[in-house]
Amino acid sequence: MKKAIFPGTFDPFTIGHFSVVERALTFMDEIVIGIGINENKDTYFPIEKREKMIRELYKDNPRVQVMSYDCLTIDFAQQVNAQFIVRGIRTVKDFEYEETIADINRKLAGIETILLFTEPELTCISSTTVRELLGYNKDISQFIPKGMNIND
Repeated sequence: MKKAIFPGTFDPFTIGHFSVVERALTFMDEIVIGIGINENKDTYFPIEKREKMIRELYKDNPRVQVMSYDCLTIDFAQQVNAQFIVRGIRTVKDFEYEETIADINRKLAGIETILLFTEPELTCISSTTVRELLGYNKDISQFIPKGMNIND
């Protein structure tokens, strides 16, 4: 069984993130969406809210799990018995960062990273920009997956 983690802060989970999960499910048997707890990041939604929103989104898909973690990503991957890490990349800058981390993860734990390029129409969407829109009370519905409720 091929199992991957898809790690991130997901504050909030966007249509770009959703696309990565959907595409990864075409070649992975199971995906664990791992919400990393990063004390150095200012988040808009508390961790419990992010978990709830993403779990609700995938409630009918037994191949997707949602968990939070407070350790190195490779340690989390090993805890859930994942052989792969899936990451989405939008820019060359993302690629350079992800390549370095992937090399370290492979050396430390033998875990391979699979990079999925974002579809061109989604490259402008990031959690950072969606958070900023939320801060100005703008409608973000076009940037988050259909059916995701941010108001509960």
